[in-house]
Amino acid sequence: MARNETTGRTEDYLEAIDTVVEKKGYARVKDISDILGVALSSVTEMFQKLSEAGYINYEKYSGVTLTESGEVIAKETKEKHRILKELLLILGVDGVIADEDACKIEHVVNPETVDRLTKFVEFVHRKEEGPLWLDHFNHYYKTGEYIECSPRDREQCPVHGDKEE
Repeated sequence: MARNETTGRTEDYLEAIDTVVEKKGYARVKDISDILGVALSSVTEMFQKLSEAGYINYEKYSGVTLTESGEVIAKETKEKHRILKELLLILGVDGVIADEDACKIEHVVNPETVDRLTKFVEFVHRKEEGPLWLDHFNHYYKTGEYIECSPRDREQCPVHGDKEE
């Protein structure tokens, strides 16, 4: 199983293993079963596959750790998840839904798209109050009403005029 052949399921397992390993130094079948909500036998089977692919250090009845290549995939997957969730939160999506959707999207999004989304999220967070157009979008989403205000007439803007600075 080469890096470009990893599946969403593989990434989910590696991400879960990484999360547990960060907390206690190793992961057991039960830990991953609890996190992913899958049967113990499914985790054992996947551990064997991940071990054969060189992503984990696995010995039956013992805890597992990630190999260097497994850790790279886990960290990349976690970062994609973080960026996608943050983008969805910026758009006003509920936190639980944003987390669930990010988990699904992270497995199919192109690396070039992730790079662009990362820069977008960084850009939006450059100013504490966020960009003016984001408030306009949120107003449009809630009301269906498009408003146009420039930064110069911010105080007269229906979206910003009543906000405390």
